Amino acid sequence: MTKIRIAEFSAPGAVVMAAFALFAALCPKAMSAASPEALDGADLNDLRAVIARARERVSPAVAFLMPIAERFDAGRREKAQLAGSGVVVSEDGEIVTNWHVVNRAVEIRCLLSDGVARRAEIVGIDKDTDLALLRIDRKPEETFAFAELGDGALLEEGQFVIAMGAPWGLSRSVSLGILSCVDRFLPDQGGGYNLWLQTDASINPGNSGGPLVNTEGKVVGINSLGSLLGGNLAFAIPADTVKRVTDALRRDGRVVRAWTGLHLQPLRDFQKNIFYDWREGVLIGGVQPDSPAERAGVAVGDLLLSVNGKPVAGVNHEDIPPLNLLLAELPVGEAAELILQGPGGASRRTVSVTPMEKGRVEGVDFDCRRWNMAVKTINEFSTPMLHFFQNGGVYVQAVKFPGNAQAAGLENGDIILEIDGVRVRGLDDCREMYETIIRDEAREKKVVFTVLRAGLSHYFVLDYAPRYGLD
Repeated sequence: MTKIRIAEFSAPGAVVMAAFALFAALCPKAMSAASPEALDGADLNDLRAVIARARERVSPAVAFLMPIAERFDAGRREKAQLAGSGVVVSEDGEIVTNWHVVNRAVEIRCLLSDGVARRAEIVGIDKDTDLALLRIDRKPEETFAFAELGDGALLEEGQFVIAMGAPWGLSRSVSLGILSCVDRFLPDQGGGYNLWLQTDASINPGNSGGPLVNTEGKVVGINSLGSLLGGNLAFAIPADTVKRVTDALRRDGRVVRAWTGLHLQPLRDFQKNIFYDWREGVLIGGVQPDSPAERAGVAVGDLLLSVNGKPVAGVNHEDIPPLNLLLAELPVGEAAELILQGPGGASRRTVSVTPMEKGRVEGVDFDCRRWNMAVKTINEFSTPMLHFFQNGGVYVQAVKFPGNAQAAGLENGDIILEIDGVRVRGLDDCREMYETIIRDEAREKKVVFTVLRAGLSHYFVLDYAPRYGLD
């Protein structure tokens, strides 16, 4: 099976260092002489007029973002300048962008279409749907031009759309295409809660977070993914998902989701050659150990027929994200009634599942600078394989090369069980032990690690006398 390689498209800072200077040259403050009002009467068969109208309605709300992000991927804490896009969605200066654009940002610089540069702060982020809500620092009573989110029910394949943003840091870029698919299923993207808009409009690094606009000048999606294989293949988060998530971020600063531990599988899967001639229900393809569903007696192979009296049907892959969303929106801590049917036509049964609140989707990092490695908490959602071996704890996120951890033989993904014979139960334990050991100048500059790698215990002696990158 050929797997399409797609990537989150935020551009590295090295590509966009000259973006502010380019903006002044490429983007005059004056807008086009043709106003949106004047274009309302234009012939809709004139594609140039239609595109100009849509562009003029949204371009004042497009923002060029330059976040300063804190990263640990090289085995140490580093700051990197990135670039992405966003769109203002309220007169108060709220900006919608991608989570991956502002992830770990310690500072966000924002350049508006009129050339005004401002700081922006994060209101809330949601990794599951790759969305973030920001707010521009504004003066009292100041308002901003904003764009309107469209209605996903009105989208059809073949409609013209415009991708706007800052590809490669080049502000105010516009590319034209069509909607290639309005309900694309991407199994490894979006947390499983939404389908995607596929377009052939050109989307490149830096376009992430920018708007995908229809010919009416409404935002129908947020540009997020592009193909690493080239060609006209790009994906946007639908506006309906954006509305739902931003409402929650605006209200709570986060999206609260229920977790049952169920993994759903469609009744028909061409790639896996699985076909059931049923029209109702959805297969239980997996049940997370020690989850609410497992404790309620739900088993792999069961057919889920209804949730709280609402019939469900997961015939094809495209049916799965709405069902995942249905489960995620169950009231946390309240029993939900599931009607199941066992394999082989077994009799139906009713079980009561009490969902838990879904925890953090990503663990917390810590920089063990003297040891030349970064560690991170194990998370059942972002690192499920490590969580299978160790419920909780800390693992080696990255090692610096060259560095002391690398020289000792530690590798990415090692689960840290003990440091100098003391059990490590969480990040606080690891941080406290690291700081205590480093402060002890009298001790020998060596520390013994017990780690779990591929289910087996290993011992490593880390000599931190060499001062890689510290001198």
